[in-house]
Amino acid sequence: MNSTSKMFNVILFAMLIFSIQACNTTPRQNQETVDEPEMNESAVPEQEIEKAICVLHPTEGNEVRGTVTFTRNGSTINVVAELEGLTPGMHGFHIHEKGDCSASDATSAGGHFNPDDSQHGGPDDEERHVGDLGNIEAGEDGSARLELEDSVISFSGENSIIGRAVVVHAGEDDLTSQPTGDAGGRLACGVIGVAE
Repeated sequence: MNSTSKMFNVILFAMLIFSIQACNTTPRQNQETVDEPEMNESAVPEQEIEKAICVLHPTEGNEVRGTVTFTRNGSTINVVAELEGLTPGMHGFHIHEKGDCSASDATSAGGHFNPDDSQHGGPDDEERHVGDLGNIEAGEDGSARLELEDSVISFSGENSIIGRAVVVHAGEDDLTSQPTGDAGGRLACGVIGVAE
């Protein structure tokens, strides 16, 4: 083999080695180019909930139904309840811990929503359950409307009411008896969900 052939073979061999190295490194370089940078979840702001709604359905043997809307108003939540089918007078009106109204008597909704293990009270009391919204009063025609501003309930964090239940009771909440205000049976129940 002459020197020209040897030189040609060396060049050919070098080109082959270079091609193999290029094939091995190109996909890695492409992969690095294609990969998107990791997103820091805390850098993406969570969209704030502005409104929630609860549709109340009667428990077995009752006729109470209606809606409750919850709307953010600065640092408070505006609560508006419109009900029908009640007996005239006062009825306990609470947010309960579980968003489960499947039991015929709504006991599946658990007790009052009380994440900090406080004593039962009224909506304006310093110590109360988060879910203590007091009473709603029905007129002679069985309809009732309640509007209040509450600074304890929330749409996020420990006091979030999203996915929990609203329960309307048969009797008046005396706002003092523990742990439920002696408000009697459950006439209607509905789960709180995010609204448009």
